[in-house]
Order: sequence, then structure tokens, then C-alpha cells
Amino acid sequence: MNLQDKVAIITGASSGIGKAIAQDLDAAGMRLILTARSQDKLEQLASSLNQAKAIAGVITEPEMPQQLVDFALETFGQLDVVLNNAGVMTVGAIEDVDLEAICQMVRLNVESVYRMAYTVLRHFKKVGSGFLINTSSLAGLKTVPQYGAYNGTKFAVEAFTDALRMELAGTGIKVASIAPGTVDTGLYDHWNQEDKDYITSGGALQPEDIARCVRFILEQPDHVLIPRLLAVPTNQPV
Repeated sequence: MNLQDKVAIITGASSGIGKAIAQDLDAAGMRLILTARSQDKLEQLASSLNQAKAIAGVITEPEMPQQLVDFALETFGQLDVVLNNAGVMTVGAIEDVDLEAICQMVRLNVESVYRMAYTVLRHFKKVGSGFLINTSSLAGLKTVPQYGAYNGTKFAVEAFTDALRMELAGTGIKVASIAPGTVDTGLYDHWNQEDKDYITSGGALQPEDIARCVRFILEQPDHVLIPRLLAVPTNQPV
């Protein structure tokens, strides 16, 4: 895909991987709709880019996906790419984990991904083209003790993405997932030192590394689809 003047929605765009993706796709000439909860961070990012608009909101709200699609069409007249990137990680042992936090994670990591995907894919089917990329994780391919609930959300994303890919084969619509290993996004800043040492034991990728993966997938020729791209630190032992 030639990315010049294409239009993308990026969820979870205010920091970390989402912010890096926005910056890289902006450099490629894309026009962007950025969304996350923080209006200030979004507006600061949007103002630093060439053609980007910010719309703050809570992606788990049922009406938000359609609002984003409508905003993209009203602002730029088209929608070509959606990056389903918003997510959170909650982990812990059975006796310690916060069940309410787990359920909130499921809403964000799974339910909001489903809602966004089905909403944008209906639009893509009307116009006969489009590209959906879901941010997954190495944790969607391998399980780890105390990470079970998070593993479950990312396994769900992997299964959902691949089923959509097969359902949409031959329609002109592409679906793929990015599965990063440990990425230095500040996600682990509030963890205790033992857990932090475990997750970073093999080093960490930078958000810009994942942004390059996204652009690599998008810029393939029309007859090529990379349905999953796994990227991990060279020394990650998991």
C-alpha cells in the first residue's frame, strides 16, 4: 500500500506504541485520527504532526467506534487503516489479583477490540478496501504463571484476528496482528522490582521498533499479507 494521503485511526495514541505509530505514519504522509483518554496528550501529539486530528474518549464506550469512523469520514473524507492499539496489562497471583481490574482489562483488551473491528470492517466492506491491524502480544502465543487473564485477552485477539482474516479473504480487506514481546513504554513502572526484573530479563524493545513493524506490514504490495508479525528483544528467553 502506498501510504501517502491514506487515512488511519489509531487508538491508544497518546503514548507508548500508539504515539510511535502515529509519528511514523505521519512521516509516511498519512492523515491521522488519534484517540485516547488524555485530551492534553492527544492535542500535544496532534499539533506536532502534519495532518492529525485528536478526539479524546473512552474506547470501551459502545458508541465510540462509530464516532471515530464518522469523525474520520467528516474530517478527511475516507478511512483506509485502523490500528486497534489501546490496551492494558493486569497480572497477579490468584490470591492477590484485583478481579475488578481484571474485568476492566477484558473490556479494554477484548470487548473494545471487537467493537472497533466490527464497526470499521462494515465500513471497509461498503467501500471494498481497508486494513485493520490489532496490537496483540507475545502473551497471545505463550502462557506464563500469574499472567493468565492477560494471556487470555491476547489469545482472544490472536484468534479473532485470524478468523477475520479468513472471513475477509478475497474482499480487498486485510487484517493482521502485531505481537510484541517486552516493550519499554512505561507500562511496568508501577510494578514491584521482582516482576519488573522478570519482564525485562531479556531486554526491551522501543515503541519505535513496533511502529516500524506496522509500517512494514502496511507497505507490502497488494498481493502480499503478513497476518502476524512477532517482534521480541533479541535476548528475551520466553
